[in-house]
Amino acid sequence: MAYVLALNGSHANDGNTAFLLNEILGHCKAAGVETELCSVHEAILDAKLPFCVNCSTPCSKQCYKGTKLEELFEKVNKADFVIFGSPVYFGSMTGQMKCFFDKTRNARANKAWLGKPMAAVTVGASKYGGQERTLEHIHSCALVSGMTLMGNSSSGGMGHFGVSAQKPASEDTYAIAQCKILAERIINTVSQV
Repeated sequence: MAYVLALNGSHANDGNTAFLLNEILGHCKAAGVETELCSVHEAILDAKLPFCVNCSTPCSKQCYKGTKLEELFEKVNKADFVIFGSPVYFGSMTGQMKCFFDKTRNARANKAWLGKPMAAVTVGASKYGGQERTLEHIHSCALVSGMTLMGNSSSGGMGHFGVSAQKPASEDTYAIAQCKILAERIINTVSQV
């Protein structure tokens, strides 16, 4: 069975970003796909040091070995598709999500995520609150990790760079419709695995 992993880069496990990720995962689950939503915030806080200081080359994983962050990296390795979600913080992803990507040195060195399909979602406080810029930052980090970017387009409709919403996300009907479109793209992609 295909496995879709969603990573919530927000500190809020039940906030706007989690709402969008759960919307997408709900459509995937209804199509028979195994899904999971994980907190990047909790994984980063569990690491021995929350940010990368480039302590060894190659990366020995010593700062997160045996922690929730190592478990999360293993889930990304196993996933057939990964969705990254982050609220907009100062026109970019959260510090937690940036720390997550900074700590992927071992995964990059081992080409663990090379070709792995991914998509991104984001929520901003205002209509033009930096959502597309945040998606671009997530895309850049995913590209450095060798991942394959997927936008929110499918036979059900066309989108752009990923799902972007204005909070409260539960009232953004356009973003909710885009979640379904992205889910269709994900389902199509993982059905070919």
